[in-house]
Amino acid sequence: MAEVDRSEKITINVGLVDLGQIDLLVEEGFYANRTDFIRTAIRRQLESRSDAVADTVARRTLTLGTRHLRRSELEQLRDTGRMIELRVLGLATVADDVDPELALATIASVEVLGAFRAPRAVRAALAARIV
Repeated sequence: MAEVDRSEKITINVGLVDLGQIDLLVEEGFYANRTDFIRTAIRRQLESRSDAVADTVARRTLTLGTRHLRRSELEQLRDTGRMIELRVLGLATVADDVDPELALATIASVEVLGAFRAPRAVRAALAARIV
């Protein structure tokens, strides 16, 4: 399965009356289960606010979707004395062969709305730069 197709588990607190109503809709066959209801509700909310999301992504210059940083890309940045600001709405990953020194030399900041996957040592090295 592609990394972008994976999902993250979240925990929410729902009032008992709301939960009972969800269960009723599930029992009546409107949704397969509670998760189906919650995913549908989330998608509908995101669709209804899609213009606001698009405007914010553009204003904040976020990469929408996935951004994978390869060792070769970071080595090119280091060799030219440049650094990047990693700004992603979705999934950002750093290749497993990137070491902490290379990451520190090339990644000025990390802002990820979604999930950030990087080798443990790289995450630790960048901790102060993660927004």
